Amino acid sequence: MLITLLIFLIVLGLIVFVHEFGHFICAKKLGAKAEEFGFGFPPRMIGIYKKNKNWKICFRKTPKADNTIYSLNWIPLGGFVKIKGEDGSDKNDSDSFAGLKIWKKAVILVAGVVMNIILAMFLLGAGYMIGLPQALDSTISKSAIISEKNVQIVSVSSGSEAEHAGLKTGDEILLIDGKEIVFSSIQDYLTQNVGEGVVYTIKRGDQQFEKTIIPQILQETGRGGVGVGLVETAIVSYPWHIAIWKGIVEALYYFKEIAIAFIILLKNLIIGRGGAEEISGPVGIAVITARVAKLGFIYILQFTALLSINLAILNIFPFPALDGGRLLFLAVEKLRGKPVSQKIENIIHNSGFALLMILLIVITYRDFVKFGSKFVDLWQSIIH
Repeated sequence: MLITLLIFLIVLGLIVFVHEFGHFICAKKLGAKAEEFGFGFPPRMIGIYKKNKNWKICFRKTPKADNTIYSLNWIPLGGFVKIKGEDGSDKNDSDSFAGLKIWKKAVILVAGVVMNIILAMFLLGAGYMIGLPQALDSTISKSAIISEKNVQIVSVSSGSEAEHAGLKTGDEILLIDGKEIVFSSIQDYLTQNVGEGVVYTIKRGDQQFEKTIIPQILQETGRGGVGVGLVETAIVSYPWHIAIWKGIVEALYYFKEIAIAFIILLKNLIIGRGGAEEISGPVGIAVITARVAKLGFIYILQFTALLSINLAILNIFPFPALDGGRLLFLAVEKLRGKPVSQKIENIIHNSGFALLMILLIVITYRDFVKFGSKFVDLWQSIIH
């Protein structure tokens, strides 16, 4: 399980590092000095910087350097970039973020989000070259290469025979009455065997077991069934030139869908319809990563892409301390013709950051309550 922890650190580290790299590279290109670009979070383990055409080494103490300090830090969760003047200081210096034109500031701020989307495009494109899990429906291109078909349960009706038998969403149906499944023929088979025991061979995670269920005539269809919604999935791959385009399209599609889901979640939270249970923090992500890691590399690839898109959407949200919040202040500056008082802006961003930290603590606590035993098991397996 040490490998699971390593995968978690790599996944989270990659998406945060790529985000910060976007800010870093745009700041350098647009004239703002990047004082430090670090892998991981402080305290600093070691850093290097260029002085008088020679590379120098530094440790915890930050030297006076005209060039960027490239650092390796002790907390291996992504990275950070420290840009001169990002707090509004040194406005009169030519290499200060505070002294840049509004459009340059906006490009630097949005660059992290763009890099996260590009990362998702790259990962999904690579995934489609190798083969990604996907539902088999009318959207599948004729050029797709399909392998490893399976049938999964996507819903279980309340009070149904399937629910009574203990079937769950996500279960994979391997066999019915010992025979391999032809997806299009399942309902016909159940209709022919209404009132008789049908043996389902089920795979759930690492477990495989059998359940005998008696099909009934369903009111909705007038045909035999056990009360489950099914989807046929497979590993779908494409030739490389199609896979690249597919990765771009899929990343943008996921961005749109996740953004809509995020807005609906916020609306439900505001009007009191719930939805807080859908939010997870680092603990929840660690547990989910452990589950995904068991499925294989390609699932980790897809999960990382989705997580990268989630980070992009979260950061573009117009909340103080986030990139979107800082962009909002730039929009206000553009409309007013002058910036908001730096003192007021700093207070708002610091307050927003404090609220985010409180929210993170609350979410982490809820994750421990929700995933507590799984996280403890994961941690114990790592340290033993």
